[in-house]
Amino acid sequence: MSWPVVPTVEAAVKAEADGADGVIVSGCEGGGHVGKLASLALWPQARDRVTIPMVAAGGIGDGRGMAAAFALGAEGVQLGTRFIVTRESPAHPATKQKILQAKAEDTAVTGNITGLPVRVIKNRMAEEFLCMESAGKSKAEMALFGSGKMKLAFVEGNAEDGSVMAGQVSGLIHDEPTCDELIQRLVRECRATAAALPRTVGA
Repeated sequence: MSWPVVPTVEAAVKAEADGADGVIVSGCEGGGHVGKLASLALWPQARDRVTIPMVAAGGIGDGRGMAAAFALGAEGVQLGTRFIVTRESPAHPATKQKILQAKAEDTAVTGNITGLPVRVIKNRMAEEFLCMESAGKSKAEMALFGSGKMKLAFVEGNAEDGSVMAGQVSGLIHDEPTCDELIQRLVRECRATAAALPRTVGA
C-alpha cells in the first residue's frame, strides 16, 4: 500500500492523482524533515482537496491534538516524537532525556538554505549548523557536517553533537510510558476532549 507523507496541499493532491491509497499530511510543527505550513491550516485544506483517507501528523502529542486532527477531517493520526520517548523505543536514553527536558521553544529548523529543512531540539550541533548557514557555507559543506549526526544522537547517545530530530510537542512530553499505556491514554484524552466540547447554539 502507498501512504506518502506530504507537507503541502498540492503534494496531497498529486499523491491521490498518482494512485496513493491514503496520505499522511504533516505540518511544520513535527520533527525531522518539515514543510512550511502549520498543521491547523494545512489539515483542513488538504481534506477539502482529496477524497482518499487522510492521516494527520505534525504537532500531535496528546489526546487533545488527536481530537483536533479528527475535527479537521483526519481519519487517523501519526505521532512521531511522542513515541520516541516510550519504553519500547530503541532511541538512546540520553536522547530521550534531551526530549524530556525540552520546553515549548526548544526546537529549531535547520537546513532552510539547503532546501531540506529539519526540525530538531536545540543543541550544540543545531547551533553550529545554523551558524554555518548564516555564514553562507556551501550545501556540500553543510551536508558533510550533517552526515551521521542522527545516528550519533539516537544510537550513540550524543545529544549535544548529534541531530535530535523532534517536534514542538517535545514540551508536552514528561514521562516514558509503554506504547500500550500511551495509546490507551491518548484514546481516553481524545474521547474526554470531544465530550467536553461546548454544544453549538441551537443544536
